Amino acid sequence: MSTLVPFIDLSIIVPAYNEELRITPTLARLHGYLSAQPLRYEILVVDDGSRDGTCALIEKTAETMPNLRLVRQMPNRGKGAAVRLGMLAARGQIRVMCDADGSMPPEQLPALLAPIHACTAAVSIGSRYAPGAKTDVKQPMYRVLWSRLANKVIQRSLVPGVRDTQCGFKAFTAEAARDLFSVARIDGWAFDLEILALAKRRGYGVTEIGVEWSDDGRSRVNPLVDMWKVVREAVTIRRNLRHGVYDQIHALPARAAA
Repeated sequence: MSTLVPFIDLSIIVPAYNEELRITPTLARLHGYLSAQPLRYEILVVDDGSRDGTCALIEKTAETMPNLRLVRQMPNRGKGAAVRLGMLAARGQIRVMCDADGSMPPEQLPALLAPIHACTAAVSIGSRYAPGAKTDVKQPMYRVLWSRLANKVIQRSLVPGVRDTQCGFKAFTAEAARDLFSVARIDGWAFDLEILALAKRRGYGVTEIGVEWSDDGRSRVNPLVDMWKVVREAVTIRRNLRHGVYDQIHALPARAAA
């Protein structure tokens, strides 16, 4: 006997690694905003092998937030692997990745989703540099330099024309999410590059939307270490694209622990 899966309009995927101290306000704000909208939604927190109390916190929060689900990934593999798992475990007709630090207000969702609702794009990505982008604080110079260097050195060779590939606020139709994330391979920071390069290669319309965002001073980005990781992963992505690796992959099994 088959089990009917409830129809979901929107899935929000929140990757989390040791986010016990930051994630509660983000979930509360998402839930408060989404529960006031005329849609069926779910919030998936994908725990990436946290060593703190993140999982226990999410399970406790879910007792009063029925649309919240916890998906566990063990052991820790990286943000790319966590987002991939969440996208494939989601049930929404539209699937949005959102960072645990709450840097993107949920009130920005209508702008992000507008191109998908209008059927002008299958992938809509938030941007800190596109027209209309706003910030309430001045971003630390090291993060500005890190982002701009990544853009000039790496992105242009993989996703030309995209100003900001690293913003943690991206939306996909269910079809695009299943197609792209089922063949993706990058587990680390450069997973955004891989997904967008695949989207361009496979002919999905990609739109960049300027959004309002705020910088979290507790960011865990290490400009020197993480930049080199992105460079190495970008080289891997280019090699995979050149050798047709993604064309030979049909699907990756979702690995989640309840």
